[in-house]
Amino acid sequence: MTTVKDVLEQGMQRLITAGTAEPETRSARLDAQLLLSHITGNERALLYAYPERTVSDEQAATFFALIERRRQGEPLAYLVGQKEFYGLDLLVDQRVLIPRPETELLVEAALRFVRARLDAGEQPLVADIGTGSGAIPIALAVTEPRLPFLYACDISAAALAVAQKNCQRHHVEQRIRLLEGDLLAALPEPVDLLTANLPYVGTEEMSLLAPDVRDYEPHLALFSGPKGLGLLYRFLVEARQSGKLKRRGCILIEIGYQQRVALMQLIDELWPHAVITAQQDYAGWDRLLHIYL
Repeated sequence: MTTVKDVLEQGMQRLITAGTAEPETRSARLDAQLLLSHITGNERALLYAYPERTVSDEQAATFFALIERRRQGEPLAYLVGQKEFYGLDLLVDQRVLIPRPETELLVEAALRFVRARLDAGEQPLVADIGTGSGAIPIALAVTEPRLPFLYACDISAAALAVAQKNCQRHHVEQRIRLLEGDLLAALPEPVDLLTANLPYVGTEEMSLLAPDVRDYEPHLALFSGPKGLGLLYRFLVEARQSGKLKRRGCILIEIGYQQRVALMQLIDELWPHAVITAQQDYAGWDRLLHIYL
């Protein structure tokens, strides 16, 4: 008879041996607990409180199969099929980038802009470009029900399929209009706010990435040219030239930690009178640019 305690201890030891405990979970024990919780459907607290509970042979086999995949470096979020973002559980798989905590800063900045407009009696239009799993627009729609609808664009039909499931999961599928296309091409009208967490890792930095990111997450959502600036440059130029951003509009973009100076130079050329501010992430790195026209 196999108990919760037995399988957790064995799973933990296998992860420690492999040295692949994910930094964000802090320990192999937590990785093992999360995987067993996912398989059994029991909360982690329940596993901790009742270590003598039995685990079926089928559950144990599934658990150790996932442990082996984790040992090989596969991200925990892909193994359990979801990731928490802004208090929401989002479905994720290898078709989409795993949402990061720092992107919540973008959501918070977008909410401040949107709520200021709503409180002034306006109905702002919002479009998220490169939406991936739909994390940003779904968080905005759920958190601010006064928004009648938002646009969410992505070049990847596979990513949009994941975003559609997440919209349904959080009951906002009638308020988020998913559009397939390159950057702003599919956007049918000008908007007040453009949000974007586009690929910004340079191919020159590929060797610096953690193996679980480099080897498993979609490169289409990670890399953009040698220094990671290719898509960001093109997005900003399109935002200026396409007429898809209204007067008094705003752009919020997530950036790489070494990209602020280069991007602000381009923005100054495109919008000489724009107000630009940089915001740091939780580690103190430049991570978000606010561009107010």
